[in-house]
Amino acid sequence: MATMKTVFPDDLVSKLSQLGDKTDAICEKVLQAGAEVVEARVASNLRDSVGKVNDPAKCPSRSTGELADALGVSPVKIDRQGNSNIKIGFREPRRDGGSNAKIANILEYGKHGQPPRPFLKSAKTASRKPATEAMVAKFEEEIGNL
Repeated sequence: MATMKTVFPDDLVSKLSQLGDKTDAICEKVLQAGAEVVEARVASNLRDSVGKVNDPAKCPSRSTGELADALGVSPVKIDRQGNSNIKIGFREPRRDGGSNAKIANILEYGKHGQPPRPFLKSAKTASRKPATEAMVAKFEEEIGNL
């Protein structure tokens, strides 16, 4: 029977062993880097879509800016399967007791008499590649620091 022996460079073995100890911290930093890109795009799209009306003379904007102020990123959490997750969404409740999620849903999909002004789906599509690139760059930076 043939035998094969593989020898890894010492610096690679050292970095792999250090990575094992710091995996959770690196994952958090990488997810934060991606979330910053997506949050910026969602905020930009939200600013562009809120307050726009077809005819301002007939129906002036009733935007208070509360929805944009409620946009934020959650801390990284680990789910039951051991996956690290981060969420971008809206803090609840509104000052009037209503739901920011409800307002965002109405903006995104519209309702009877109010056309949709999508900002989430377009942000998801537009930020996919830049967020992935930011996450890869952050990962490579963190690996380089080991």
